[in-house]
Amino acid sequence: MIVGILSEHKNDRRVALLPEQAEVLVKKNIQVWIEKGAGEQAFASDDAYQSRNIPVKERSEILAQADLLLCIHPLTEADIRQVKPGTILVGVFQPLYYTDTIPVWIDRQMSVFSLDMIPRTTRAQSMDVLSSQANIAGYRAVLLAATIFPRYFPMFMTAAGSIAPAKVVIIGAGVAGLQAIATARRLGAVVEVSDTRPAVKEEVMSLGAKFIEVEGAADASAAGGYAVEQSEEFKKRQQEKLAASIAKADIVITTAQIPGKKAPLLISEEVLQRMKPGSVIVDLAAATGGNVAGTRNNETIVQHGVTIIGNSNLAADMPMDASKLFGKNVLNFLQLMINKEGALHLNFEDDIVKGCCITHAGVVMNERVAGAHK
Repeated sequence: MIVGILSEHKNDRRVALLPEQAEVLVKKNIQVWIEKGAGEQAFASDDAYQSRNIPVKERSEILAQADLLLCIHPLTEADIRQVKPGTILVGVFQPLYYTDTIPVWIDRQMSVFSLDMIPRTTRAQSMDVLSSQANIAGYRAVLLAATIFPRYFPMFMTAAGSIAPAKVVIIGAGVAGLQAIATARRLGAVVEVSDTRPAVKEEVMSLGAKFIEVEGAADASAAGGYAVEQSEEFKKRQQEKLAASIAKADIVITTAQIPGKKAPLLISEEVLQRMKPGSVIVDLAAATGGNVAGTRNNETIVQHGVTIIGNSNLAADMPMDASKLFGKNVLNFLQLMINKEGALHLNFEDDIVKGCCITHAGVVMNERVAGAHK
């Protein structure tokens, strides 16, 4: 069996497996090929791979000959047309939201496993790429905001006068939000947090932040840790309460997303106009439409004196650790599909394997994706 590691697009410096991680597969008598230069931006040179018996190949050769392809982002349709029928593809493809390539996967009889669809269970935690990368993104979002914000984060009392601490509002207390809270607090900011799940209040407060409570949220206990769609009445109350906090904020970090749906708009044009000049917003939901009016994915804009950074891929700015964590998640997942002798076995009796399989043998396997794909 040949496992191919592909390079990512120019805006992503990560690689799916670092040399020492790829070597784990080599020791199982699996051939592992790496695309030329794929690890360079994560400080993993071609020589580092070759020293571990991992040959460097051109992309076209890997696409044409590999039995299992590893990547982070979706392949282009042109790439997919080059692969062998029946090829296995493992990565992060957001198939509930981006459905365009599903017909191509089906046409090529590909077995596609999207790691963002892994069930949110205790057993699956070691394979949870969303959490490992969101942790980095939350940390990076606060640091990025701090470098752009024209004032200090911490309070300073000097002979020249006192500087008040920055006020940070974080929307969404998932993995990214919690890490953003911890990072902002370490920098000395005063932090307020909004989330539709009342159950996260204790976690928020344990990190030293204030929880913005809005009554009447829909029960998210059965959503596996994800946010759920809320009623229009709740959204209105939430936006009103948020608007009051955001108007006083210096920094806002937004992380609210709903699987398979456009990100909820939580900061309107009117709210932006009420914000202080020099304020900074980092919108981590930009790839699915954004939580902020006017957000543009992978762009930084200024509206009404407020800098809005649209970036859902901040983990890629810390490619060494992001690649390390992503690669560990991938290896843990591959253990469910590859036995000790290095032979491939797609066990669809396993809830994790079944849960993140999108297509197989020309059929859409995931029920939620099948519903979205109709």
